[in-house]
Amino acid sequence: MMIALVTGAGSGIGAAIAQRLAADGHTVAVNDLSLEVAKTTVAQIHAAGGVAGAYAADVSDEAEVNAMVATITEDFGAPEILVNNAGFGHQAPFTEITPEMFDKIFAVHVRGNYLCTRACLPAMLAKGQGHIVNIASQLGQIGGVELTHYAGAKAAVIGMTKSLAREVSAKGVRVNAVAPGPINTPLVEALSEDWKTAKRAELPLGRFGSPAEVGGVVSFLVSDDAALFVGQTLGPNSGDVML
Repeated sequence: MMIALVTGAGSGIGAAIAQRLAADGHTVAVNDLSLEVAKTTVAQIHAAGGVAGAYAADVSDEAEVNAMVATITEDFGAPEILVNNAGFGHQAPFTEITPEMFDKIFAVHVRGNYLCTRACLPAMLAKGQGHIVNIASQLGQIGGVELTHYAGAKAAVIGMTKSLAREVSAKGVRVNAVAPGPINTPLVEALSEDWKTAKRAELPLGRFGSPAEVGGVVSFLVSDDAALFVGQTLGPNSGDVML
């Protein structure tokens, strides 16, 4: 079993991923912007008999990320699994997206991915073993109305996944992405009712997914059963994107 760091794991998809990895027997470092929120997920893991610790850090801040990874390494050991999940949603017509919001979206989703990977990758390479799973979105593949900044950031995550996979897979570190469709989380619930109603009607399954279903995909990608999966983007998306 391995040491796993899951960012943005205080709620929603991140919490479900952390809980699933803990249930699989991994030791999980639960990150969130709020320490108290991270502790909520840790308490749930402990209640289920798992091992976990809570760590607060803004993933877009280099100093905070480096300090967090250093502390995790002291507490449990260097992360051998990194799940870059931290993110947030924002919906607005393109002409109403402010430069500040555009920068914030990219800071969390793209810069955060880069900083956390940069902090964890050297130890994985030194060991010759590791797993990085980047949580993207199906919107990074097909785009979304009033979600240009968010979809653009998620497309960047997919591109980073493929590039890093080509660079480090031969060195024992497997890099993949998961691009969920709409999942029943606070992030999706924050979108307009009109958008959600229209989106459900587009889906072949006719429903949004659950966080636990995404957790199962991540569990697979870091398992030996996924040994041939490198640079892939798996899509638990209710049939919204078919590749």
